[in-house]
Amino acid sequence: MTSDQIWQPLVEELARWQRADRKAEFWLRDDDAVDPTPALDWLLDLTGQFAIPVTLAVIPALTDGKLVARLDEAPHATVAIHGWAHRNHAPEDQKKQELGPHRPREPVLDDLARGLSRITGLHGARAVPMLVPPWNRIDAGLVSELGSIGFAALSVFGPPKRASLAVVNSNVDMMDWHGTRCCRDHGILVQTIIAQLRHAFDGGEPVGLLTHHLVHDESAWLFLERLFTVTARTEACAWLTIRTLIGRGTGKGK
Repeated sequence: MTSDQIWQPLVEELARWQRADRKAEFWLRDDDAVDPTPALDWLLDLTGQFAIPVTLAVIPALTDGKLVARLDEAPHATVAIHGWAHRNHAPEDQKKQELGPHRPREPVLDDLARGLSRITGLHGARAVPMLVPPWNRIDAGLVSELGSIGFAALSVFGPPKRASLAVVNSNVDMMDWHGTRCCRDHGILVQTIIAQLRHAFDGGEPVGLLTHHLVHDESAWLFLERLFTVTARTEACAWLTIRTLIGRGTGKGK
Protein backbone atom coordinates (compact mmCIF):
# COMPACT_ATOMS: atom_id res chain seq x y z
CA MET A 1 0.00 0.00 0.00
CA THR A 2 1.36 3.42 -0.94
CA SER A 3 1.56 6.36 1.43
CA ASP A 4 -1.26 8.11 -0.45
CA GLN A 5 -3.47 5.04 -0.08
CA ILE A 6 -2.78 4.92 3.67
CA TRP A 7 -3.79 8.53 4.13
CA GLN A 8 -6.73 8.69 1.69
CA PRO A 9 -9.30 7.48 4.29
CA LEU A 10 -8.39 10.41 6.54
CA VAL A 11 -8.69 12.81 3.62
CA GLU A 12 -12.16 11.41 2.95
CA GLU A 13 -13.17 11.64 6.63
CA LEU A 14 -12.11 15.28 6.75
CA ALA A 15 -14.06 15.92 3.55
CA ARG A 16 -17.13 14.58 5.37
CA TRP A 17 -16.58 17.17 8.11
CA GLN A 18 -16.23 19.89 5.50
CA ARG A 19 -19.46 18.90 3.77
CA ALA A 20 -21.18 19.13 7.15
CA ASP A 21 -19.62 22.59 7.66
CA ARG A 22 -17.90 21.39 10.84
CA LYS A 23 -14.36 21.57 12.20
CA ALA A 24 -12.47 18.42 13.09
CA GLU A 25 -10.55 19.33 16.23
CA PHE A 26 -7.07 18.13 17.18
CA TRP A 27 -4.61 18.91 19.94
CA LEU A 28 -1.05 17.83 20.63
CA ARG A 29 0.62 16.80 23.90
CA ASP A 30 4.27 15.79 24.05
CA ASP A 31 5.66 14.18 27.22
CA ASP A 32 8.97 14.11 29.11
CA ALA A 33 10.54 17.42 28.10
CA VAL A 34 13.44 18.50 30.34
CA ASP A 35 16.22 20.14 28.32
CA PRO A 36 16.78 21.51 24.83
CA THR A 37 17.76 18.60 22.57
CA PRO A 38 17.93 18.02 18.82
CA ALA A 39 14.71 16.00 19.10
CA LEU A 40 12.93 18.87 20.85
CA ASP A 41 14.23 21.25 18.19
CA TRP A 42 12.77 18.95 15.54
CA LEU A 43 9.40 18.92 17.29
CA LEU A 44 9.29 22.67 17.82
CA ASP A 45 10.45 23.44 14.30
CA LEU A 46 7.93 21.06 12.74
CA THR A 47 4.99 22.27 14.81
CA GLY A 48 6.05 25.87 14.26
CA GLN A 49 6.18 25.35 10.49
CA PHE A 50 2.54 24.22 10.49
CA ALA A 51 1.39 26.58 13.29
CA ILE A 52 0.45 23.62 15.52
CA PRO A 53 0.07 24.52 19.23
CA VAL A 54 1.97 21.99 21.34
CA THR A 55 1.69 21.31 25.06
CA LEU A 56 4.95 20.04 26.55
CA ALA A 57 4.64 17.97 29.72
CA VAL A 58 7.80 19.04 31.56
CA ILE A 59 9.36 17.17 34.51
CA PRO A 60 9.77 19.87 37.19
CA ALA A 61 12.58 18.32 39.25
CA LEU A 62 14.81 17.77 36.22
CA THR A 63 14.44 20.99 34.25
CA ASP A 64 15.90 24.49 34.52
CA GLY A 65 16.37 27.77 32.70
CA LYS A 66 17.90 26.19 29.59
CA LEU A 67 14.47 24.96 28.52
CA VAL A 68 13.00 28.38 29.30
CA ALA A 69 15.46 30.03 26.93
CA ARG A 70 14.67 27.55 24.16
CA LEU A 71 10.93 27.97 24.50
CA ASP A 72 11.29 31.74 24.35
CA GLU A 73 11.85 31.06 20.64
CA ALA A 74 8.70 28.89 20.36
CA PRO A 75 5.61 30.97 21.17
CA HIS A 76 3.33 28.15 19.99
CA ALA A 77 4.49 25.93 22.90
CA THR A 78 2.90 25.80 26.35
CA VAL A 79 4.11 23.90 29.39
CA ALA A 80 2.22 21.52 31.69
CA ILE A 81 3.43 19.78 34.85
CA HIS A 82 4.63 16.19 34.40
CA GLY A 83 4.48 14.96 37.98
CA TRP A 84 7.52 15.90 40.05
CA ALA A 85 10.55 13.74 39.18
CA HIS A 86 9.03 10.99 36.97
CA ARG A 87 10.14 8.48 39.61
CA ASN A 88 8.44 5.13 40.09
CA HIS A 89 7.22 4.34 43.62
CA ALA A 90 5.28 1.17 42.79
CA PRO A 91 6.59 -2.34 43.59
CA GLU A 92 8.28 -4.27 40.80
CA ASP A 93 5.23 -6.47 40.26
CA GLN A 94 2.94 -3.48 39.60
CA LYS A 95 2.68 -0.93 36.81
CA LYS A 96 4.91 2.09 37.23
CA GLN A 97 3.42 5.04 39.11
CA GLU A 98 4.78 8.17 40.68
CA LEU A 99 1.34 9.32 41.85
CA GLY A 100 -0.10 6.02 43.03
CA PRO A 101 -1.26 4.87 46.48
CA HIS A 102 2.22 3.71 47.46
CA ARG A 103 3.07 6.78 49.53
CA PRO A 104 1.06 8.86 52.02
CA ARG A 105 -1.11 11.39 50.25
CA GLU A 106 0.41 14.50 51.82
CA PRO A 107 3.98 14.00 50.50
CA VAL A 108 2.58 13.29 47.04
CA LEU A 109 0.49 16.47 47.09
CA ASP A 110 3.49 18.39 48.39
CA ASP A 111 5.55 17.16 45.42
CA LEU A 112 2.84 18.21 42.99
CA ALA A 113 2.44 21.65 44.58
CA ARG A 114 6.22 22.07 44.40
CA GLY A 115 6.17 21.02 40.75
CA LEU A 116 3.43 23.48 39.87
CA SER A 117 5.30 26.27 41.67
CA ARG A 118 8.58 25.45 39.95
CA ILE A 119 7.17 25.25 36.43
CA THR A 120 5.12 28.43 36.90
CA GLY A 121 8.14 30.22 38.34
CA LEU A 122 10.32 29.18 35.42
CA HIS A 123 7.89 29.60 32.54
CA GLY A 124 5.49 32.28 33.73
CA ALA A 125 2.56 32.82 31.36
CA ARG A 126 3.68 29.91 29.18
CA ALA A 127 2.81 27.48 31.98
CA VAL A 128 -0.68 26.04 32.32
CA PRO A 129 -1.89 24.58 35.65
CA MET A 130 -2.49 21.14 34.16
CA LEU A 131 -1.13 17.93 35.65
CA VAL A 132 0.11 15.20 33.33
CA PRO A 133 0.82 12.19 35.57
CA PRO A 134 3.91 10.16 34.64
CA TRP A 135 2.92 6.95 32.85
CA ASN A 136 -0.62 8.45 32.62
CA ARG A 137 -1.51 7.00 36.02
CA ILE A 138 -2.77 8.69 39.17
CA ASP A 139 -4.49 7.41 42.28
CA ALA A 140 -8.17 8.33 42.08
CA GLY A 141 -8.07 9.63 45.63
CA LEU A 142 -5.60 12.36 44.63
CA VAL A 143 -7.68 13.79 41.82
CA SER A 144 -10.21 15.50 44.08
CA GLU A 145 -7.34 17.24 45.91
CA LEU A 146 -5.68 18.76 42.84
CA GLY A 147 -7.80 21.91 42.78
CA SER A 148 -6.85 22.73 46.36
CA ILE A 149 -3.15 22.98 45.41
CA GLY A 150 -3.70 25.10 42.32
CA PHE A 151 -4.35 22.75 39.42
CA ALA A 152 -7.13 23.57 36.95
CA ALA A 153 -6.88 20.50 34.74
CA LEU A 154 -5.73 16.89 34.47
CA SER A 155 -4.54 15.03 31.38
CA VAL A 156 -4.00 11.28 31.15
CA PHE A 157 -4.66 8.84 28.30
CA GLY A 158 -8.04 7.44 27.32
CA PRO A 159 -11.68 8.49 27.65
CA PRO A 160 -12.17 11.31 30.17
CA LYS A 161 -13.77 10.58 33.51
CA ARG A 162 -15.80 13.10 35.47
CA ALA A 163 -13.72 15.03 37.96
CA SER A 164 -13.76 18.21 40.02
CA LEU A 165 -11.50 19.91 37.48
CA ALA A 166 -11.19 19.94 33.69
CA VAL A 167 -10.06 16.64 32.16
CA VAL A 168 -8.32 16.95 28.79
CA ASN A 169 -7.10 13.50 27.78
CA SER A 170 -4.94 12.29 24.93
CA ASN A 171 -6.49 9.42 22.99
CA VAL A 172 -4.10 8.59 20.12
CA ASP A 173 -0.61 7.41 21.13
CA MET A 174 1.91 7.28 18.30
CA MET A 175 4.31 4.87 19.97
CA ASP A 176 4.15 1.05 20.16
CA TRP A 177 5.18 0.81 23.80
CA HIS A 178 4.39 -2.89 24.23
CA GLY A 179 6.02 -4.05 21.01
CA THR A 180 8.68 -2.34 18.92
CA ARG A 181 8.84 0.79 21.10
CA CYS A 182 8.97 2.68 17.81
CA CYS A 183 6.25 4.47 15.88
CA ARG A 184 3.10 2.43 15.35
CA ASP A 185 2.16 1.37 11.85
CA HIS A 186 1.00 4.43 9.92
CA GLY A 187 -2.09 2.71 8.59
CA ILE A 188 -3.18 1.69 12.08
CA LEU A 189 -2.57 5.21 13.36
CA VAL A 190 -4.63 6.72 10.56
CA GLN A 191 -7.50 4.36 11.32
CA THR A 192 -7.24 5.18 15.04
CA ILE A 193 -7.50 8.89 14.25
CA ILE A 194 -10.49 8.29 11.99
CA ALA A 195 -12.24 6.30 14.72
CA GLN A 196 -11.69 9.14 17.16
CA LEU A 197 -12.94 11.68 14.61
CA ARG A 198 -16.13 9.68 14.13
CA HIS A 199 -16.58 9.59 17.89
CA ALA A 200 -16.03 13.35 18.00
CA PHE A 201 -18.53 13.89 15.16
CA ASP A 202 -21.17 12.36 17.42
CA GLY A 203 -20.24 14.55 20.37
CA GLY A 204 -17.05 12.93 21.65
CA GLU A 205 -13.72 14.50 22.47
CA PRO A 206 -11.25 16.02 19.98
CA VAL A 207 -8.34 13.97 18.67
CA GLY A 208 -5.66 14.23 21.35
CA LEU A 209 -2.36 13.17 19.82
CA LEU A 210 0.28 11.97 22.28
CA THR A 211 3.97 12.10 21.31
CA HIS A 212 7.32 11.54 23.04
CA HIS A 213 9.95 13.46 21.09
CA LEU A 214 12.91 11.88 22.90
CA VAL A 215 12.13 8.39 21.58
CA HIS A 216 10.83 9.19 18.10
CA ASP A 217 12.28 7.23 15.24
CA GLU A 218 12.30 8.40 11.62
CA SER A 219 8.87 6.84 11.06
CA ALA A 220 7.37 8.95 13.88
CA TRP A 221 8.67 12.18 12.42
CA LEU A 222 7.43 11.20 8.96
CA PHE A 223 3.99 10.45 10.37
CA LEU A 224 3.76 13.79 12.14
CA GLU A 225 4.83 15.71 9.07
CA ARG A 226 2.29 13.93 6.89
CA LEU A 227 -0.51 14.39 9.44
CA PHE A 228 0.21 18.10 9.70
CA THR A 229 0.29 18.35 5.92
CA VAL A 230 -3.04 16.58 5.47
CA THR A 231 -4.78 18.67 8.12
CA ALA A 232 -3.34 21.89 6.69
CA ARG A 233 -4.89 21.20 3.30
CA THR A 234 -8.48 21.54 4.49
CA GLU A 235 -10.46 24.24 6.23
CA ALA A 236 -12.30 21.50 8.13
CA CYS A 237 -9.47 21.12 10.70
CA ALA A 238 -8.48 23.10 13.76
CA TRP A 239 -5.54 22.44 16.07
CA LEU A 240 -6.59 23.77 19.46
CA THR A 241 -4.55 25.29 22.25
CA ILE A 242 -4.64 23.63 25.64
CA ARG A 243 -6.07 26.80 27.16
CA THR A 244 -9.07 26.55 24.82
CA LEU A 245 -9.70 22.98 25.92
CA ILE A 246 -9.29 23.73 29.62
CA GLY A 247 -11.65 26.65 29.21
CA ARG A 248 -14.33 24.31 27.99
CA GLY A 249 -14.09 22.36 31.23
CA THR A 250 -14.04 19.02 29.41
CA GLY A 251 -14.96 16.15 31.70
CA LYS A 252 -15.70 18.46 34.60
CA GLY A 253 -18.40 17.44 36.99
CA LYS A 254 -19.69 18.47 40.36
